[in-house]
Amino acid sequence: MCPAKRFPIAIVLLMCSVISPAKEHPGQTVVWPESGAPVLRFSFGKFREIGSIGGQRSYMTDTTVENLWSKPISSATFSLYLFDKNRVRIGDGWISLNHVGPGETVKFSTTIAASGDPVSLSVMATSLPRELQPKMPPKKISITVNSVPQGALLTVDGIQSGDTPRMVDLSIGKHMLEFSKDGFNAGKFPLEVGPDDVSGGSVSYELGSSAHDTIELRDGTVLSGDLESISGMNVVVKVGGVSQQINRNQIKRILLVVRDTANQ
Repeated sequence: MCPAKRFPIAIVLLMCSVISPAKEHPGQTVVWPESGAPVLRFSFGKFREIGSIGGQRSYMTDTTVENLWSKPISSATFSLYLFDKNRVRIGDGWISLNHVGPGETVKFSTTIAASGDPVSLSVMATSLPRELQPKMPPKKISITVNSVPQGALLTVDGIQSGDTPRMVDLSIGKHMLEFSKDGFNAGKFPLEVGPDDVSGGSVSYELGSSAHDTIELRDGTVLSGDLESISGMNVVVKVGGVSQQINRNQIKRILLVVRDTANQ
C-alpha cells in the first residue's frame, strides 16, 4: 500500500488563502433631478472592486436607468461622483444616454476609479437636450483668490472658505469676497461673474494695516510696524517697540498708513 500523499492538501489550502471574493459596496438609487418632477431614475448595483494600482482602485457596477419622463431623451450625459464616509469626493466617472423612450429602461455596466472606499454617490447633468436645458445646474467657474499679504481669512457670500491664496467655485452673478487678518483692516471686494467667463482667472485684494506700516520682504515675510527712516542702503522700522534695520535690497514693497501728524 502506498503512503498517503499530503502535499495536494497543502496546495488546496494555499489557494484558498490567496483567492478571496472581490470587495463589494452597497448599491444605491438616485432620482434626477433632485427637485421637481422626476425625469430619470439611476439604480446602481453593488460597487465591485476589480483592481487597484497604487492608491487608485477600480470599481464596476451594474447600472439601470429608467426614463420617467413623458418624452424621449435623444442624448444626455451625466457626471458620476463617488464620496467616502466623510463626504469627501474620491472618484468620478460619466454616464451617456442615447435615444431612451418614455418609460424605457436601459442597463449597462459602469466602471469608475476612486482613491478610497465609496459610501455614497451623486449624478450631475453635463449635457442635455434642448427641452431639458432648464434643468441644467447653474454654471460655475473656478477662480483663484489671493490677498496682500497672503494668509487672510477669505469669506465668500458669508461662508468661510479658508486662508488665501484659495481656489473657489463661483456661479454666475454677483458675489461678495471678504478678507480679514490680524493686524490689518478687514476688507470687502464685490465680484461679478458673467455668463461668458471661464475658469482659470484670479483676483487679488490688498489689505490695509490697521495701525502700522507694512513692510513685505522678498522672502515672503511681512512685518507690521512703524517705518522710521529710509536711507540709500537700509530701512529702519520699529516692530513691537524695537527698532530693526533691514537691508533695502531685502524689501519687496512698503505700505504706509496715513497718519494725523497733528496728534503725534
